[in-house]
Amino acid sequence: MTARDRYPQLEVDLGKLKENLTALKERCQDSFVGIIGVVKGVNAWPAVVREFDAAGFSYLATSRVDQLRKMREQGVQTPLMLIRIPMRTELADVVSLADASLQSDMDMLRATDAEAARQGKTHGVLLMIDLGDLREGFWSAEELVDAAVEVETKLKHLHLLGVGVNLSCYGSIRPDKRNMQGLSSLALEVEQAIGRPVEFVSGGASTSTYMVLDGTMPYRVNNLRLGEILLVGRANYGCDPDFTHRDAFTLRAEVIECRDKPSFPVGQLTVDAFGREGHYEDRGIRRRALIAVGKVDYGDPADLFPRMSGVEVLGASSDHTILDVEAVKDRIKVGDILEFDVNYASLVNLTNTPGVFLVSKE
Repeated sequence: MTARDRYPQLEVDLGKLKENLTALKERCQDSFVGIIGVVKGVNAWPAVVREFDAAGFSYLATSRVDQLRKMREQGVQTPLMLIRIPMRTELADVVSLADASLQSDMDMLRATDAEAARQGKTHGVLLMIDLGDLREGFWSAEELVDAAVEVETKLKHLHLLGVGVNLSCYGSIRPDKRNMQGLSSLALEVEQAIGRPVEFVSGGASTSTYMVLDGTMPYRVNNLRLGEILLVGRANYGCDPDFTHRDAFTLRAEVIECRDKPSFPVGQLTVDAFGREGHYEDRGIRRRALIAVGKVDYGDPADLFPRMSGVEVLGASSDHTILDVEAVKDRIKVGDILEFDVNYASLVNLTNTPGVFLVSKE
């Protein structure tokens, strides 16, 4: 039995994926913005990585060293970047496997330089500045500029690629003209201090794409680190272009039970398997279907979107998802395979779950 005959199954339509990569690359190029292609959202899935590698991005990037190793073993030709600040304990692997990394600490920069010297390499670094999202990055402009000068003049085995910012990942800060102009101004300060232009002024991730598409991105911002919008065709903050595919990935799950049951639990209510209080609506007796996939596989059941009209996701436990199928009860039986669209959050979970079978469609 092959992966195509086993469930739960996640399929990628490589044709639709390629069209997403091409369309977004062309529109970013029209605004003189380059792309670092981020594959962490699919756990560096080889079939997907091959399409990213062929797309002609400046770097392929991920946040995990094991995924860098997978790409090296796959023979990826595009330079690789680690987009999570390195740990000191993994630094030898980072320098060995990645051509560049995001950095936000002076001691780590010095340690990276020493490790690159030991390995006889030059390692690229993108210095991160925190503009309010409160994740990684130098907090003061002076500290950023001082770090840039030290990298440029003293750390001979590092190459300063430029500066970057992260937004909307922790602190929910929206990328906008104000913080992008702030990034541009900081890039200018760095350039004046080191006496040359930097290659990258990296304005964030998929949530920044809308500014490129609507023409509001400051001209000095010339790079984005994109994963979500390339993979699922959209991003938060209303970036929902009409030229991308949102269905390049399909989750398929098998029905393992289908019968009429009450819609409100019977007995004394407590908490669910994850220690959370449930909320239920009494709609009387309804036809309910169980599929053999659960929170362990995809995370939040709210991130699954049934393709069959009339199917409603009610909730899930670790290994089961409960569906209301009253509107289509004559069309569903045990053994049927149901299809779902997924968002970026569920895609991350599904591709990191060993029990989900990954297949590709040319």
